[in-house]
Amino acid sequence: MSTAKEEAIDLSWTLGPPTFDVLEPGNCQFDENWKKVELVERTKIAHNVIVFTFRTPDGKTSLNLPTCSCILAKGGKDAEGNDIVRPYTPVTSNNIWGRFSLIIKIYPDGAFGKYISNCRVGDEVEFKQIPINVKIQYPFGKKKYYGMLVGGTGITPMVQALHALLGNEKDTSQINMLLGNQTEDDILCDKVLKSWTLTHGEQFDVTHVLSSEPEDSTWTGERGFITKELIEKHFASPTEDVLIFVCGPPQMYDAFCGPRDERDKLSGILSDMGYSVDQVYKF
Repeated sequence: MSTAKEEAIDLSWTLGPPTFDVLEPGNCQFDENWKKVELVERTKIAHNVIVFTFRTPDGKTSLNLPTCSCILAKGGKDAEGNDIVRPYTPVTSNNIWGRFSLIIKIYPDGAFGKYISNCRVGDEVEFKQIPINVKIQYPFGKKKYYGMLVGGTGITPMVQALHALLGNEKDTSQINMLLGNQTEDDILCDKVLKSWTLTHGEQFDVTHVLSSEPEDSTWTGERGFITKELIEKHFASPTEDVLIFVCGPPQMYDAFCGPRDERDKLSGILSDMGYSVDQVYKF
């Protein structure tokens, strides 16, 4: 594949329909040891977003990723000479054999992003999965309602969860997502989310909230930040059978639920609204 073709923005890229293919932890092809796998395709879907597709370790079968979980990627060195390691959630489901895809946003000052953006088809990148990478598992407590508070790149674990929730025809739970970004151009998986709201509109809804969208743009959706009022409008109340997923940058956890590593504690807006610690999961 030529560099020119690799770098062309592909606006048709999509994940396809949500697919139910859930496996239990312990089956993933990545274990606690680093494994090198080949980059087989890279597709630029926005000015600073690239979909990297890698071969699975055996090159033949599914990655066998538990739902939900992420993997660790290693590449490059920091200023002190230490390995750069970052967590990423594959957006491809387990029905894809022999390969898996990561959506990665390339930030100007991102150390791993600089490394991965320089990788070309045929290069190898190291991955592994450790126990802490395995998150809450489907069916996520079999709730009637799910709320997703999402910021930026936090959308990728939610795509993984949506594959299970929407892909299972027997699952009738209602899912409402509040997705915050700076501008419309920053929305990851926008084409996928639009498609899934069309095909599963009776079950799934997304409300976008943009904090820095130019005033003279054609955007007609919500502006500013995700607020208590938007949560009250779109999510089931604390008295309902509901579970809220929070996934985004650190300041999002601080505002809505408290630090991510304090899973047994709840503070912030969700606590003030009456939700309990058992009704909130911090990704």
